[in-house]
Amino acid sequence: MTSSAVAAARAVDTSRLTVGVEEEFLLLDPATMANMHAATAVVEALPADVRAQSRMEFRHSMIEMVTPVCASLDEVGGHLHRHRRAAAEAARTAGARLVAVAATPVGEPERTVTDNPRYKAIAAHYGPIVDDPAVCGCHVHVGVPDRELAVQVCNQLRPWLPVVQALAVNSPVYAGADTAHASWRAMQLDRWPGLGPSPWLASAEDLDRTVALAVASGMMLDDSLILWHARPSSAYPTVEVRVADVCPTTADTVLLAGLVRALVATAIDDVAAGRFAPPIPDHTVRAAHWNAAHQGLSATLLDVRRERARPAWDLIADLTEAIGPALERSGDRHTIEAGLARLSAEGTGADRQRRLLAGSGDLRSMLDVLSRQSVDG
Repeated sequence: MTSSAVAAARAVDTSRLTVGVEEEFLLLDPATMANMHAATAVVEALPADVRAQSRMEFRHSMIEMVTPVCASLDEVGGHLHRHRRAAAEAARTAGARLVAVAATPVGEPERTVTDNPRYKAIAAHYGPIVDDPAVCGCHVHVGVPDRELAVQVCNQLRPWLPVVQALAVNSPVYAGADTAHASWRAMQLDRWPGLGPSPWLASAEDLDRTVALAVASGMMLDDSLILWHARPSSAYPTVEVRVADVCPTTADTVLLAGLVRALVATAIDDVAAGRFAPPIPDHTVRAAHWNAAHQGLSATLLDVRRERARPAWDLIADLTEAIGPALERSGDRHTIEAGLARLSAEGTGADRQRRLLAGSGDLRSMLDVLSRQSVDG
């Protein structure tokens, strides 16, 4: 109920929201640059303390690294840097190369799922969709202790998540060629039910009813497959934002985490003040996400609030203005402004990949650079 969400929002100190990050990485064969069946060996080669922060993913060519719950962006950045260095070294030990790109750049010779009963059930249920090559995302969790409030926060995020997606695009290359999309990962995931924009929901009861219908229809195998761009986590007292490609560098991930945390803080402030998000039509939000995945920040984005296309960086300016008070309270303003200035100068991950590919004309050279930048920035 909205009254319950308002009461919960008023009890939250939005200057102290916790944040955690999950990053997925590809493991490539150094000789062919194709995806490599190496995840088990890489996990085994990790130091024991870092191994505890790792996860096997859907494909044998992927590894996921997970930060602990963090109080500051500096803390997030420290864990990310340490995990990336450890994972890259473990990949070298296993004869592979770790790269922070969000779609398979060359190919995936072996497309079996890892030895996880849940993944095997998913493969049996969804059939050939599961044969798509590996893709890698970056998921940001922000602490929201009340489920009714978490539902309202996800509603508040809907107008802004296409902008977040646009600044995090990092997968223009697939099967050795430019796809003409800034995020091929997003295009590939569109085939999966249960992914995509989160619907506007009135309450936690509405969420439960929506999920139950999806499971009853068979569209979702179980309630764990609610993989919307933003969702109340089923495992933690958080809102999880899943819209981003894995980021090319640690600095890019810290920027993403800071923006998402500030958006969640702003959403909680709005709910506490009784400013609830309007139910923007699903087709409008979906169009905005397709636009963001296709173009990144290179042209216009669809402003779902005004229902018209606008220059991408104008929407970035709107976003930073909206979250300004939250950035001041958390002390993150300088970090976010510096990160956005760097993004404006260097371009998105997709822009950088295309620039490297155009400069060398060689996919191997591009991936060599991206592999180094995945660790060292």
